[in-house]
Amino acid sequence: MKQPILEVRKLQKSFGGLRALDGINLDIHEGEVVGLIGPNGAGKTALLNTVTGFYRATGGTILFQNQDITHRPMHEIGRLGIGRTFQNIRLFRRMTVLENALVAFRPFADHPLRSLIAYRERRMAIARAMHWLELLQLADKVDRIASSLSYGDARRLEIARALVGEPSLLLLDEPAAGMNENETRRLVDDIAIVRRHVRAIVLIEHDMDLIRSLSDRLVAMDYGRKIVEGASAEVLNHPEVLKAYLGTDTEETVS
Repeated sequence: MKQPILEVRKLQKSFGGLRALDGINLDIHEGEVVGLIGPNGAGKTALLNTVTGFYRATGGTILFQNQDITHRPMHEIGRLGIGRTFQNIRLFRRMTVLENALVAFRPFADHPLRSLIAYRERRMAIARAMHWLELLQLADKVDRIASSLSYGDARRLEIARALVGEPSLLLLDEPAAGMNENETRRLVDDIAIVRRHVRAIVLIEHDMDLIRSLSDRLVAMDYGRKIVEGASAEVLNHPEVLKAYLGTDTEETVS
């Protein structure tokens, strides 16, 4: 098997006496979508936050494409090729759809005064942003203010913005949260398209139908630890996973 694109070894993150991550080991391989599941407070978002440098690891190591990123700052990790979305939508609400997408283009982040950027570079940035906005069916909304978007379109814009940075690894934190059934179905189609343009995806989600339809492999967590990983049916019906979700020992399966 090829070298994993992401290797997490004995990763720990503590907040005072609270251990959010307790010795997590995880490999993400090229070409796969890995679903990360577990009850609220299991440590799923803490894992993404620590991998991306939003949190500083208390212990353990994180290797991304054979580079140790354990203690690198968040902006460096992003530039190395890890993109993400957040559990709560984080758009610049008073900026247009196109402007929100352009924020992820490195020269725009480095030079807030966009007039300082060469005309050719600006055209390249717009072309890249438009590529992803078209892919996620937002091209007809480029001049709209972000605050006017529907909830589903706002979620798609977050994904498009992450992709403008051309990540190798895309981390999606509950992208279907708050979506209705139609929006969720459309999101499944969007992520299926996006996976062809990145090397790997890690997906946190509570919608089990969505996680089953998109994931090649599931990793279940609880109390900052990995319970089990493997094929969807195997993981979702594992006794420890059922206990974590339902709170009691049971032979019932997760529907």
